[in-house]
Amino acid sequence: MTRWLVTGAAGMLGRDVVEVLGRHGLPVTALTHADLDLCDAAAVAAAVPGHDVVVNAAAWTDVDGAETAYERALAVNGTAVGVLAAASRAAGARLLHLSTDYVFRGDAVRPYPEDAPADPVNAYGRSKLAGEQAALAEGALVVRTGWMYGAHGTNFVATMLRLAADRDHVDVVNDQWGQPTWSYALAERLVEIGSADDVPAGVYHGTAAGETTWYELARAVFAGAGLDPARVRPTTSEKFVRRARRPAYSVLGHDRWAVAGLPPLPHWRDMLEVALPHLLAARR
Repeated sequence: MTRWLVTGAAGMLGRDVVEVLGRHGLPVTALTHADLDLCDAAAVAAAVPGHDVVVNAAAWTDVDGAETAYERALAVNGTAVGVLAAASRAAGARLLHLSTDYVFRGDAVRPYPEDAPADPVNAYGRSKLAGEQAALAEGALVVRTGWMYGAHGTNFVATMLRLAADRDHVDVVNDQWGQPTWSYALAERLVEIGSADDVPAGVYHGTAAGETTWYELARAVFAGAGLDPARVRPTTSEKFVRRARRPAYSVLGHDRWAVAGLPPLPHWRDMLEVALPHLLAARR
């Protein structure tokens, strides 16, 4: 039976991966940051042996904070990934490393294919790109995702549901494009690809099909929760100035799933329709 190791097991995606593995009756070692500091090379080298698949869901995720603490972000998102990838390869384990749409510049007009040149516009994206390169050099699978939401932790959909209870209207940007992706659906895909035989190493895009703006997503969340979507009002990114620049177009292509014998993830609207009852129940 395949033995799994999940790092970042207290995070939104990590918790879902552990839950999916448990549902399938697969043995898993779930390690939080308190259990394993990825920047401790000796601890990483000791943790990996005895596992067949490693899912690295741990990361520095403070996008704005990375602008002034790049070396700390790079240590987690870049250097530590190289250590984990080397340890996985030495132990004969398959590494599934989670990366981000932020490795792209975000000025495209059509979805970025898996082999599109990376060109991050912020420090967080540069740190994640360094991790990708380190993982790929050791024969790992890199799964890029973005606009992720789920039942655990802070995310856009949860924020919209919270604000809906507190405000008459919510202003949401309508000039950034992406693919809202339910973390549980991505977790199921990670377990699928980690359990499959002869999956080629390389980059895969783990985002929902289709594309939308934050504004349209917010309207869909309100409607799906039985609320009036007209309470959501469009605005521009200029109204929400942040330290780190965000890509305006974070839409990814999904052609490479075919080489793994798997279809792309469902359309974001279909995914949200399935996810919302679970998210609303979790809030209750």
